[in-house]
Amino acid sequence: MNRVYNFSAGPAVLPEEVLREAAEEMMDYRGCGMSVMEMSHRTKMFESIIGNAEADLRDLLKIPDNYKVLFLQGGASQQFAMIPMNLFKNRVGDYIITGQWAKKAYQEAKLYGTANAVASSADKTFSYIPDVSDLPISDDADYVYICENNTIYGTKYKTLPNTKGKTLVADLSSCFLSEPIDVSKYGLIFAGAQKNVGPAGVVIAIIREDLITEDVLPGTPTMLRYKTHADEKSLYNTPPAYGIYICGKVFQWLKNRGGLEAMKELNEKKAAILYDYLDQSRMFTGTVVKEDRSLMNVPFVTGNEELDALFVKESKAAGFENLKGHRSVGGMRASIYNAMPIEGVEKLVAFMKDFEAKYGK
Repeated sequence: MNRVYNFSAGPAVLPEEVLREAAEEMMDYRGCGMSVMEMSHRTKMFESIIGNAEADLRDLLKIPDNYKVLFLQGGASQQFAMIPMNLFKNRVGDYIITGQWAKKAYQEAKLYGTANAVASSADKTFSYIPDVSDLPISDDADYVYICENNTIYGTKYKTLPNTKGKTLVADLSSCFLSEPIDVSKYGLIFAGAQKNVGPAGVVIAIIREDLITEDVLPGTPTMLRYKTHADEKSLYNTPPAYGIYICGKVFQWLKNRGGLEAMKELNEKKAAILYDYLDQSRMFTGTVVKEDRSLMNVPFVTGNEELDALFVKESKAAGFENLKGHRSVGGMRASIYNAMPIEGVEKLVAFMKDFEAKYGK
């Protein structure tokens, strides 16, 4: 088996143990004579799969009883519309713009009402998180929206915004389950699974029950109402069954490794290896202010586009995949999600040191 070190931002690396288990069960899931891919979502067996997945996720995040867990489709991007459709009562949302995905969510909300950009870090190419301690929150805002970890730019909120009593809505796609969080501080959390949890095709939403109502914007499709899915336990229609099955295996994998406290400790170690090297390197430079650095996505540059391109080419030849930065910013980016082993980061840094010795001046 020739596994590469996959630093993709998403779809991203999955735990090898999970992939092996899924491979063993591909043709025959626990003696039922069929794959989970072929299984009706109305069977007791699949109800057990999705039920156990939800229970393990609740355990990992210590999700309070007054929150619903939904396994949805449409990816995180569909949530950009579902959130205003379901949560707009005054038709006002306050958005903190810290990158491309927060900006897209903000633009989508404008289709349904008033979206206010109450803070932004666009002035410095989203390389920092703005001060969120005393924002001009709108009196009639239905919610305050953030993208907590910015996959493209490599920034992460270390302190949640002061929403002045308004509901906090957060896109956690690229930091979901990387560390413990207090779910009760949020009204709604959502995360595309393809970065840190499972295959593309599943989005997980965790929503406080009082936000799930019949009172949605006129014309909101049945499938885009949280209540539709909450009432049917994510089984209103055929869900992304195989993706949910893999997510469930990842939740078990996380629990077996000590849960989110242990995962945070490991992620901090991995990130420190790479950031410590970037801080002393004469060739490579990190692009994010130190206090706002992500543990999951680490962008860096040489300052020379030709050298960047050469690094991407040679790193690929050496077995390091998907280190090219997002097309909108260039440079390089190493996404070091939960399933990236620490030795992958160590070997990447060793390669970077060799590259610097070879091409540095």
